[in-house]
Amino acid sequence: MKTILTLIFVLTIGITAQAQDVKADVKVETVEKTIMTSASNENTVARLYKFKNSRVKKALSFTTKRNKAKMA
Repeated sequence: MKTILTLIFVLTIGITAQAQDVKADVKVETVEKTIMTSASNENTVARLYKFKNSRVKKALSFTTKRNKAKMA
C-alpha cells in the first residue's frame, strides 16, 4: 500500500511539473563597449622577483603552537 501511494505521489508531482507553462521567449539586451588602447610609448618598470609567489608560499606555510607534535 505504501509503495502504491508513493508511486502515485511521484507521478502526480511529475505530471504537474510538466504541465507548467514556461515561456522560452526570453530576450537579452546586448551592451556594446569600446576598448581604449593607449598609443603613447610609456616607459614602465617591471619588477622581477627571484622566487615566484614567495609571499604567498610564506603566508601559507605558517605554523601554530598546536601544529607541533607532542610526545605521548
